[in-house]
Amino acid sequence: MFASLPLTALRAFESASRLLSFKAAARELSVTPTAVSHQIRSLETWLGVPLFERLPRQVRLTACGERLFHSLHGALLDVAHSVDSLRPQRSAGHLTVSTTPAFAALWLVPRLGRFYAAHPDINVRLDTQCEVVDLQQDASIDLVIRYSLEDYLNLHNLCLFDECFAVYGAPEQVAQASTQVPTLISVRWHNSKLYALGWQAWCERAGEPWLLPSRPMREYDEEHYALQAAIAGQGLVLASNILVSESVASGLLVPYKPQVSVDGAGYSALCVPGRERHPPVRAFFQWLREEARLSGHSSKIR
Repeated sequence: MFASLPLTALRAFESASRLLSFKAAARELSVTPTAVSHQIRSLETWLGVPLFERLPRQVRLTACGERLFHSLHGALLDVAHSVDSLRPQRSAGHLTVSTTPAFAALWLVPRLGRFYAAHPDINVRLDTQCEVVDLQQDASIDLVIRYSLEDYLNLHNLCLFDECFAVYGAPEQVAQASTQVPTLISVRWHNSKLYALGWQAWCERAGEPWLLPSRPMREYDEEHYALQAAIAGQGLVLASNILVSESVASGLLVPYKPQVSVDGAGYSALCVPGRERHPPVRAFFQWLREEARLSGHSSKIR
């Protein structure tokens, strides 16, 4: 059944497609770029369709190439994981998760002990760089947790949370807010569209005349810094109900006018199609789904 499959060419194609570079694929496979190019040319001839667009200094998958890559990548992952499972005395499973520093610090890490308790043989490494990871090119990342308004049609997607923003502060700050104008704490986001005009929208809905030119906000680059400032009693913060949940549960922060909120975007867990079948990835997806359900903020979009 499989005797006619050009396995060497398919492996070269998978590497070049994931890295979008014949040169990078050659380094990964320990061959020359010419050998990779030859294997992909022979595969295109065998299939009778082009798989790459050859552009100046780069390559791009065609529609046929995208279709083959998604199928092939998942299939090779399954084979690699099956082979690994047969090895005696294999090491513990490893899982690399990419997410934002704020989500890691405020939501993921406080709960991660429950994952380790259920899966002591899986080691989780957190990648918290702010740059968006291209999962099709970076095979070192198993899954990402992203906050975005976008749909990810080419990735396996688990919608985690429905989010809103509300105002929180230390108990004494919230108690004083009804009689004196508080200091406002904000976040200077890398993607300003997701936070723009948030304070203005909240103040309009709450009927609070707090946004005065003479009262500048205290701004921080990351949500966890802003929350720490609010916990320290430096003012009120407009914050995600997801990221503030641990601080509220512990009583460090309380909501001000909890009935007033503004809509946010959503958190999703994503991986390359097929990778969700890898046992550590599958276990982490299942754990995330359960934690989202237990938190009471799980997304209604499935």
